Amino acid sequence: MQLVDRIAEFHAEMRAVRRELHAHPELAFQETRTSELIASRLSQWGIPVHRGLGGTGVVGIVQGGTAARRAIGLRADMDALPITERNVFAHASTNPGRMHACGHDGHVAMLLAAARHLSEHRDFDGTVYLIFQPAEEGGGGARAMIRDGLFERFPMDAVFGLHNWPGMAAGEFALRAGPMMGSSNEFRITVHGRGSHAAMPHDGADPVPVACQIVQGLQTIITRNKRPVEAAVLSVTMIRAGETTNVVPDTATMQGTVRTFTTQAIDLIERRMREIASHTARAFDCEAEVEFKRNYPPTVNHEKETALCREVARDLVGDDRVREFEPTMGAEDFAYLLLQKPGCYLMLGNGDGEHRARGHGEGPCTLHNPNYDFNDELIPLGAAYWVRLVERWFAAAS
Repeated sequence: MQLVDRIAEFHAEMRAVRRELHAHPELAFQETRTSELIASRLSQWGIPVHRGLGGTGVVGIVQGGTAARRAIGLRADMDALPITERNVFAHASTNPGRMHACGHDGHVAMLLAAARHLSEHRDFDGTVYLIFQPAEEGGGGARAMIRDGLFERFPMDAVFGLHNWPGMAAGEFALRAGPMMGSSNEFRITVHGRGSHAAMPHDGADPVPVACQIVQGLQTIITRNKRPVEAAVLSVTMIRAGETTNVVPDTATMQGTVRTFTTQAIDLIERRMREIASHTARAFDCEAEVEFKRNYPPTVNHEKETALCREVARDLVGDDRVREFEPTMGAEDFAYLLLQKPGCYLMLGNGDGEHRARGHGEGPCTLHNPNYDFNDELIPLGAAYWVRLVERWFAAAS
């Protein structure tokens, strides 16, 4: 493993920063303490800081050489989740009901460590934008930063991100060109019928059996309308109707999620959902109202940038520790950045939980789990990846 000696020297300090962040988690768009810590550290290392993009976002600027017109962005997300932590070690959350259960504290620490080294050495010819993004966990913080002028104020040629991945051996990398993660979409279908006494259902139009028919019909979109070779998931996860046993309700509501790897599949599924719901309801003398909300688009890596990242990872850990990532239907708002700029998003193995100290919970160390904790041994490797990527990208661009 080819680490950066200087980064290894301040590993203990960055570990302390990571644990400080873990102990004080903040939810989407509320990361005021977190952004203050980040800005303070960057300023301490002589890095100009811009704050307020996307509400609490922070952007640091490191310039090297003379070709300032060439620039790339490195992104770390920094928000926590509304989860009550079960760990009781010294750096466990001090904010009830909030927890860094996805490793964003570690992502911040790795990028801060890289920022410090880049500022001290500047062994590249161009500009690096350090993007500390709020509200990845459902808030669309990347989109908010873009709307606040991220790419206009900080023009960059490419953008890169990484995420820790529990269950994959610590120190391994995984990536792929093309779809990496799925889109995230929500729907709500309300069937409007006519309520009646449950003993006299003929006096009304019962929306409950209509909702059941619609649930079954929606699955034919996946099995009969979508191309079999194209991946997609449609899950009805909530059904609500009625308030008591002797009344046929006026309405029945279904909610759920749709995940795909292409916008074309989203278009097809939304169109067919509206048609099936509407026509099924009318067949039973009811009406259907469909709300479809598109959240995060698919995360799709670019070929050239992915090849470069693969080379950097192989140089760091060897060919046998860089694998092809199997796409997941989990969503990631780095997708918004990749819609605007070429780039690559990859995974860094977090291990299976053996790194957790005494006092951790008894459950698995998986993402969005109250027993999770980031593996601090990854900080030097993640930071080294950022540094070598910067050096390799500017060398290739010159």
